[in-house]
Amino acid sequence: MSRLVSRSEVDRMGKRGSYRLGGLGPLGPGPGRPSRPFRPSFVRPEHPGTTVGWILAAVIGAVMIAGGSVLGLWFMPFVVGLATGLAMRWGGWRLRVSVPAVVIMAAAGWGLALWVPALRGLPLGATARTIAVTAGLPAITVLAFCAALAVSVALGLAGLWLGRALTPRPARD
Repeated sequence: MSRLVSRSEVDRMGKRGSYRLGGLGPLGPGPGRPSRPFRPSFVRPEHPGTTVGWILAAVIGAVMIAGGSVLGLWFMPFVVGLATGLAMRWGGWRLRVSVPAVVIMAAAGWGLALWVPALRGLPLGATARTIAVTAGLPAITVLAFCAALAVSVALGLAGLWLGRALTPRPARD
């Protein structure tokens, strides 16, 4: 197990280039492409379409959620969130813009669907209290409405996540 060490090897110890670290293995890939330098910009990014068009699309999404929930399509926030996730890549929108938009659309859609029957005089508060007591929650109407809106928001965000995951990212320069 022991090997005689020549005097020349002992003299080279601690000197530059004496250990040849990495010199015996195959060479790795060449140097990668240099990273793009950071250039701060204080102008807003250009998005396809007008701001009014995007706001109109959000209002239509909220109305679709409300109409779907009135018809019994409880999963409509997921569908609208999915469509938003697909459209946000095309529109160049970031998550910090699209997440609040989906939250507002989902909450406004289900809130509208819960508010319209109350305007018609239906005992929605009593029904919400009965459902809350049956579920083991306190008999507070506002808590039942908030739980329904939270479910709607969770469905919308899950759809946004899936839509964003299904669309490919744009190629970088």
